[in-house]
Amino acid sequence: MQKILIIEDDPSVARGVQEALATENFNVLVAEDGTRGSTLAKQENIDLLILDLILPDKRGEDILRDLRKDGFEAPVLILSSKDKDMDKVLCLEMGADEYVTKPFSMTVLCSQVRALLRRKGEIRMEIDEISFASLYVDFRKQEARKGNKEIKLSTKEFEVLRFLVQHEGEVVTRDMLLNEVWGYENFPTTRTVDNYVLSLRKKLEEDPAHPHHLLTIHTSGYKFVK
Repeated sequence: MQKILIIEDDPSVARGVQEALATENFNVLVAEDGTRGSTLAKQENIDLLILDLILPDKRGEDILRDLRKDGFEAPVLILSSKDKDMDKVLCLEMGADEYVTKPFSMTVLCSQVRALLRRKGEIRMEIDEISFASLYVDFRKQEARKGNKEIKLSTKEFEVLRFLVQHEGEVVTRDMLLNEVWGYENFPTTRTVDNYVLSLRKKLEEDPAHPHHLLTIHTSGYKFVK
C-alpha cells in the first residue's frame, strides 16, 4: 500500500484530504507542524508528500528545500492558499512536482495524486504483454489466448485488464478504473466496472464464480493476482 504524508496545520483540510485518500486505499499519515512532518518524511518510506506552505513553526518552502537537499526523492504536491505565480515558480524550481491552490476540488486533488504516483512508477506502466496460468495477453496487438484458443476481448476489456495488471497486487477502486479507463468526461457508473470485470472473469478464469486472478476486495474494488 502506497504511503502518503500530509503536512498541514488546518485540521479540517488535513482530515478531509486524509479521508479522501484513504478511500483510494492509500496509507495516509498526517503531521500538523513542520518539525513533525520533516521527521516523518525522513523516517518513513513515503511515496508522496502533500505540503502546506504556511505552518506554525516552519515555512513549507524551507521544508521542501531541506528535504530535497537531504535526498528526499518522492513527489511533492504543494497545497497552499498562496496563489501568486512567483510562489508557484519558486516551489517548482525548488523541487515541487505539483502546486494546488486552496480552495480546491478533492476529486481533482486525488486525480493529481494518482498522476504523480504513476509518473513515479512509470516503469510499471510499460507492460505490453503478460502470461499467467494458461493465458497470454498482448496489449499492444490486443490479442489474447488461453492455451491455443483465441479469446475475444473488446478494447475496453483490454484497457481494464491492463490497468489491473499494471497495479498487480494492489487494490484498485472502481473510481480509479472509471477515471483511468473511461475518463472524467465520460463517466459511466461503478456498475459498468463490475460488468466489465465480470465479463473478463467469464473469458479468462477457469472458474468465474471462484476467480484466482481477478479478485473482488469487499467494499473497495478489485485486485489482480498473477
